[in-house]
Amino acid sequence: MKSLLVMLLFSFGLVTTAQAEEALSVTPQETLDMVQEQGDQVLFIDVRDPVEIMFIGFTDAVDLNIPFQMVDRTRFNEDKAVFAMDINENFVAEVDAALAEKGLDRDSLIITMCRSGSARGKPSADYLLERGFTNVKYVDHGFQGDSLKEGPQKGMRLKNGWQNSGMPWSTKANPEKIYRP
Repeated sequence: MKSLLVMLLFSFGLVTTAQAEEALSVTPQETLDMVQEQGDQVLFIDVRDPVEIMFIGFTDAVDLNIPFQMVDRTRFNEDKAVFAMDINENFVAEVDAALAEKGLDRDSLIITMCRSGSARGKPSADYLLERGFTNVKYVDHGFQGDSLKEGPQKGMRLKNGWQNSGMPWSTKANPEKIYRP
């Protein structure tokens, strides 16, 4: 439906390419397949805070962990009971450097992954698109997936996502891939 609306707006000249461009999701299996089949032509990045990875898990299928947002432990939101998260000011430069290290450029496929897919995966992919990268996707439902809405395990992230789709992962982060500022 959204695609149809965008196409109609294009045909009437009401939307430009830049305005309509938005990151598309890929499933964990599609991501793993792309990484396995064309890994030297893809940059797959985990955009979570490295401390989060330490407690939740990691997949060595990613090229690197480059956080999109970093936790600021000096600012706590009492109402939401969470620390503030700010965009990593070096995110774009670090993605550019990771692309260059693989011999790739801003037109190469980049796939981002966060914990849920929506909080940082899609926003980080859109952020890159807004800054001149042309082929960016994000992992649908992220690394950990969605929370169950009912049953004895209600609230636990046991539905979809990388971990729950049978993709390779570990409780330990690869020291060569984890972000170290």
